[in-house]
Amino acid sequence: MAPVSRKRHVSSAVAEQQTDKRVKIEPNHKVEEILQSKKHANAVYDIFELLQSEKVADVVGAAGACSRLFCCLLQRREMFQGKVPPEEEAMSGHYSPQEKYSIFMRHRYSSCVEMLLELLDHELHQIAESGLCCLMQFAAAEGNHPLLDLDWSEHHSFPRELILAVVNKLLSKTVDSSLLISRFQEFLEMDDVRYYVMSSVRENLTKVMDRSRGEVLPVYQSNVFTLMSNISIPNQESELTSFMVKQGANHADWKAAKLKVRIFVCILQLPSNMYKKVLVILHDSVLPHMSEPSLMIDFLTAAYEMGGGISLLALNGLFILIHEHNLDYPDFYKKLYSLLEPSVFHVKYRARFFHLANLFLSSSHLPAYLVAAFAKRLARLALTAPPTGLLIALPFIYNLIRRHPSVRVLLHRPSEEEGESTVVDPYVMEEEDPAQCGALESSLWEIKTLQKHHHPDVSKAAGLINTPLVQQEEDISKVLETTTYQLMEQELKQTVVKKIPLEFETAAHFLQGGGGALGRHFCLTFTSV
Repeated sequence: MAPVSRKRHVSSAVAEQQTDKRVKIEPNHKVEEILQSKKHANAVYDIFELLQSEKVADVVGAAGACSRLFCCLLQRREMFQGKVPPEEEAMSGHYSPQEKYSIFMRHRYSSCVEMLLELLDHELHQIAESGLCCLMQFAAAEGNHPLLDLDWSEHHSFPRELILAVVNKLLSKTVDSSLLISRFQEFLEMDDVRYYVMSSVRENLTKVMDRSRGEVLPVYQSNVFTLMSNISIPNQESELTSFMVKQGANHADWKAAKLKVRIFVCILQLPSNMYKKVLVILHDSVLPHMSEPSLMIDFLTAAYEMGGGISLLALNGLFILIHEHNLDYPDFYKKLYSLLEPSVFHVKYRARFFHLANLFLSSSHLPAYLVAAFAKRLARLALTAPPTGLLIALPFIYNLIRRHPSVRVLLHRPSEEEGESTVVDPYVMEEEDPAQCGALESSLWEIKTLQKHHHPDVSKAAGLINTPLVQQEEDISKVLETTTYQLMEQELKQTVVKKIPLEFETAAHFLQGGGGALGRHFCLTFTSV
């Protein structure tokens, strides 16, 4: 019995190998059968079975087969066009065999789309990516060969419903879709896809906001931000040249002015990490494309009041609203003054903060006490700042003094009583109100202290306070992005070697008692080294 049992095992193994081999080649083979003869239409169920398999290779292969099959059927016009009747009614009704086939394949196409949409939530990126690519191939084929019987002189032949379904899946409330959205970015380069994706995002946001009622949805909000930040909106109509679906006429809806979006996510309550992500792109990717930027006032002012890094990032948007849209923000400079903390020299957005602070303090109409408060606070912070921060703070202070001659009193303020060794600084660092801090009665003794700094560039910059300041302001933009590594590289690249001073006079009475030529020879040798 043992040989028989072994034979059975061998036969079973061979059968399994043959089955695996058949499964690997079945999708393309089934597609060929269906396309060659309508009598093999039921073979589509075999492809669907593989599409729901647990093996990655089977799912990827089945997705490719579905793309080939249904794109070809769309091109051949072999699927029912218009409002499709129920499948049971079609099979039992008075329809021709050709009509029954087209209705059957139309229903299978809808089933395939539903299964591919489910794959977008798959934990394996390779499977989700295959489903996404297949769906977008469906969208392109359906756009060029529409299934809906509409008057295309009034509408665009674009598969809106399919794109909306894809966007709804990408904007999941439970699954982080950032990796899949990055793959989707390739399709956002096409103008029509970008337009309808923005429209779908707006529709999705409206529904979610109505249902959530202010509830924080961190995963959903992150997906919305990731998708919207990948959309680059053109500014000119002439730039609209790339389309997934060919259009026969120019419609007013395609004008660049129409391609604008309101980021409704800003209305939602955002976690701190999302605030930072939104604020980073808000000033250049959102506000320029809004028809009413004033709608962002509440969001930006709320972010500005939070303090820390969020307040620093909110400065960009507030600057645009103040200078271009006449925003009246009470106590703005008081809040800006409070942002000057020791951490400002170490945050990631240091360069952006000092650039904007320089713009806000550029007006010559600011009161002297306010300018003095900023200059004094920066000077006090400079005592513990790194060299890279000092190379920003010192020129910043000098520029403030150049713009406002009334604060030059901070440079040289003699003591009231001669011979007094200790003078109490009237400036109060802990005071939050720049009008009450007493900066105008103080002096910039901190800069004098920095003249003894270990870094030569810092001590040189601090030494400028001893000479009359020239009227021309220094360009601080050159040092805003300077890093410690760059400072070290600059020092290491210096090739000038200073000559070491040596004794140039011959030493007298050297090696007395040594006598003669030996003493003179040693002396000459030493002095020549």
